[in-house]
Amino acid sequence: MEKLTLSSRINAINYSFSGTMGVYANDFKGNTIELNADEHFETASCIKVPILATLLRRVHEKQIHLDDKISYTPENYVDGSGILRALSVGLELSILDFATLMIIVSDNIATNTLIELLGIDAINETCEILGLKETRLHNKIDFEAYRQLGTTTPREYAVIFELAYKKKLWSAEMSDLFVAILKKQHYNTMLTKDLTPYYFDSEDTGDEELLSIASKSGSMNACRNDGGLFYTPYGGYVITILTKDFRDPLYYSEHESYQFGPKVSRLILDHYLSLKGSF
Repeated sequence: MEKLTLSSRINAINYSFSGTMGVYANDFKGNTIELNADEHFETASCIKVPILATLLRRVHEKQIHLDDKISYTPENYVDGSGILRALSVGLELSILDFATLMIIVSDNIATNTLIELLGIDAINETCEILGLKETRLHNKIDFEAYRQLGTTTPREYAVIFELAYKKKLWSAEMSDLFVAILKKQHYNTMLTKDLTPYYFDSEDTGDEELLSIASKSGSMNACRNDGGLFYTPYGGYVITILTKDFRDPLYYSEHESYQFGPKVSRLILDHYLSLKGSF
């Protein structure tokens, strides 16, 4: 029976994956799931979670107000994900609007705008304060100038989510705001692709929404990542799935990371539900 433990079944899924997969999950009841949990991975847009945490730290310290207006400037233009690159330079929005765009559609211009507002040193200082020794933002987003954006590990990527779940990310108010923004996320293929949509959709089904997720994904040539909080009728858990070193760098929905990663997410959710709230 040892060959059918949760860890062994995750390893069985990972066996056919051409790259390296890192998995970390915590049920907040003393049980964790770990696969390459302390391995270094490129963050891609997952680094936007520490950026958001830094912004909320500054709000908590009353150094920044979320309703203050800032502008999208030419210096922060960059291709890639988001919608601001299709809008006019000079557009003025609230800081909260920039933060929301950075997370829910992974807007790169909004991200650069907030990096400029906060400073790279302050963002990495936040990582230090939160005990994230291996997580760092290396530079603003500029695909021509830099090959890397950030570095983290599966275990460390879970920490900010864990703190928010426990309402200890600076304060209960900041924790709730963090989760509220992350719940609007548009891109969570890695975590939800193999799950039954019915349980996430009360608007169209008219039934109670039994599952919800607050997450942030990230993709670059070198990685496909996702992580966040699952909320269920039995409680919640954090999960991160990071991948690298795969054969195919192209972006498409059937990429092998989006085949094997979602299987791991589904296995962990099913196991958690079958045990009514634990691993």
